[in-house]
Amino acid sequence: MEENSKPKEKKTNFKKLIRWFWILILSPFASLFLLIWLTSLGMFGELPDTEQLENPINNLATEVFSSDGKILGKFYAENRTNVKFKQLSPYLVNALVATEDARFFEHSGVDLRGLFRVLFVTVLGGDQSGGGGSTITQQLAKMLFHGERPKGKLSRAMQKIKEWIIATRLERQYTKEEIIAMYLNKFDFLNLAVGIESASKIYFDKMPDSLNLQESAMLVGMAKNPSLFNPIRRGDTTMHRRNVVMMQMVKYGYLKKEEYNLVKTKPLELNFKPESHNEGLATYFREHLRDVFLKKWIAENPKPDGKLYDVYRDGLKIYTTIDSRMQRYAEEAVKQQMTQLQERFVKAESKRKNYPFVGQFQGKKDEEIVRIMRKGMKNSERYKNLIKRGISETEIEKNFDKPDTMRVFSWRGEIDTVMTPNDSIRYYKTFLQCGFMSMEPQSGFVKAWVGGINHKHFQYDHVQIGHDRQVGSTFKPFVYALAIQEGWSPCMRVPNVPVTIHFDDKEWTPRNSSSKKLDGKMLTLKYALAQSVNYVTAYVMKNFGPQAVVTVTKQLGITSQLDPYPSICLGTPDISVYEMVGAYSAFANKGTYNQPVFVTRIEDKNGKVLYEFIPKKVEVMDEEKAYIMCELMKGCTQYGTGTALRGKEFGLTTAIAGKTGTTQHNADGWFMGVTPDLVSGCWVGGDDPIIHFLNMEEGQGSRMALPVFGYYMKKIYADKTIKISKGDFEKPSKKIDIELDCTKYEKEIENEEEGFDSDNPNDFDKPY
Repeated sequence: MEENSKPKEKKTNFKKLIRWFWILILSPFASLFLLIWLTSLGMFGELPDTEQLENPINNLATEVFSSDGKILGKFYAENRTNVKFKQLSPYLVNALVATEDARFFEHSGVDLRGLFRVLFVTVLGGDQSGGGGSTITQQLAKMLFHGERPKGKLSRAMQKIKEWIIATRLERQYTKEEIIAMYLNKFDFLNLAVGIESASKIYFDKMPDSLNLQESAMLVGMAKNPSLFNPIRRGDTTMHRRNVVMMQMVKYGYLKKEEYNLVKTKPLELNFKPESHNEGLATYFREHLRDVFLKKWIAENPKPDGKLYDVYRDGLKIYTTIDSRMQRYAEEAVKQQMTQLQERFVKAESKRKNYPFVGQFQGKKDEEIVRIMRKGMKNSERYKNLIKRGISETEIEKNFDKPDTMRVFSWRGEIDTVMTPNDSIRYYKTFLQCGFMSMEPQSGFVKAWVGGINHKHFQYDHVQIGHDRQVGSTFKPFVYALAIQEGWSPCMRVPNVPVTIHFDDKEWTPRNSSSKKLDGKMLTLKYALAQSVNYVTAYVMKNFGPQAVVTVTKQLGITSQLDPYPSICLGTPDISVYEMVGAYSAFANKGTYNQPVFVTRIEDKNGKVLYEFIPKKVEVMDEEKAYIMCELMKGCTQYGTGTALRGKEFGLTTAIAGKTGTTQHNADGWFMGVTPDLVSGCWVGGDDPIIHFLNMEEGQGSRMALPVFGYYMKKIYADKTIKISKGDFEKPSKKIDIELDCTKYEKEIENEEEGFDSDNPNDFDKPY
């Protein structure tokens, strides 16, 4: 009996041993399964639901497009623009799969074979070359629905389980192609390049579908560790990583070894173009769009649920009227003129006392300089930061007198230097500024907008914000427009003699700044406007009165404050470049004023149209009168203050109407240029009126502002891709009864006036 019981006991013990063996083997798997099941139920933290999986939260950049389809810039919290799978280079897809997840198209989000490889090769075997176990889908899950990596081992393990669950759900929700596109759209490639489209443009100035083998491999290689494999800082390391990626492509059959050998020694060949609010085309325009137009539009156009659009996260698409070619030519023209002008300004004025505050100013000059410097201090970022820190005014003033290292602007590039903050304020005041805008008169579409010389260092926009500077003689055509509307002919002759206007029990008698040779002679209106003769302008004003001039100017779209004093005829009002261009465009558009427009439509991230512009037109004068005004203003470039446009430097022979302008003491230089298809305006001057040329030769509008227009139009006409008329202004079909050919009158005086090139008004200080 005892002998028989022993085998039974052994058999029973063996069964128990087997049972415990399987319990030990299966328990971890059962526990893991239970843990995964409980986690999927949300027992260890909330997981994304179906709606969140279908619409994962992404910070999408708002894109600003030019009229010719170029991206002018973006507004973003993250510089991301999503692309679809079909917009990806095949090299990108193959490199990503070969490097990050070779079995991507075979698993369902979690690669069990990969997990076992990690367990036995990496964890138990200690071989770090075994690779990681995270699939592309798991990495996407981590990027979409997790924050930073937890520090504790248990927390990291729980996060990994959540990634498995989310990955499998993503695989059920999306196709493999969609997952790859989502992964590449989400990844941060550094240097403000979030997502593959931004990375392609910033590193190679290409779209993702145009990336070649090496470029694709470099970007995919960054996925392992973008900080380590940063091509800007660690070129050699990044190149090595790129080659590793290409070897993986060879390993998995996506690339032939011979192809790899041909490209492995090639350099990275970056075309690095960082994107920021201070870089690229139309920086001033983009800032105006963001800070003025969009801010107002968003406040007035909420989403259906009542929430406001977020320009930095909602992926809006803004379609503008700006032409990227014309914008580039405008910026080049501003730079070309302003670099030359700055050299002349420094040469002419830098040795004078109180430079750059060398000009005349009514009142105590020293007090004005102190006021300007203090205003500059309070507008600086340094001052604002010190105030936020609770630093007293006394300590701040001391701080601004302490030398500090800084990088400052120069036309030859930024300079690293040491100077006090007060000295830097004075240094920046030495630079002359510029505002330029060009628009299509028939549509009102703004084609180019340059608000200053460098947006990073000078952020004040001199196109529309700059209402605080007088327009000088560029206002005179508004006075003449009143006379033309009343039936006067451009050939009507007026005596060039002093005119006294009585107003509010006062008398106002402007002085001429033109050559004395013209005094007492009979001048046609066309010749007088071309030479900017003040006596004749005052004569026209006296006939109709200041209020009539204000009325017609308002009809032309000017919204700035206009006081009905006689001196208005010489350009005392403060009007922006934006308004002046809009007003002049009515002359080229057959008498119809089009309000300048720079946004045609706005779409949401799905392409739904949220806004479409409606043109605002006002008929100011009939077609015949508008044509006469163009003929009248053509005298400026034919034999007046704008004849430089016909010279060797610019060589413009097309029909151009226009007007120069120079304010008192040469504080502001203006030029308004009108062609059949484009109307442009330019202002040049110092940050403050006290900063200007002391000599009239350099300080007048024809020397300061006109060249910007000249360089711009020369480039426009030379570009065959820009369809712009080189013909004359279109004549009305209706016969014009008044005299337009003033040649016989002008020949009488054409040789009497030598060297005159001034349109400087006087007595601007008088309030009446």
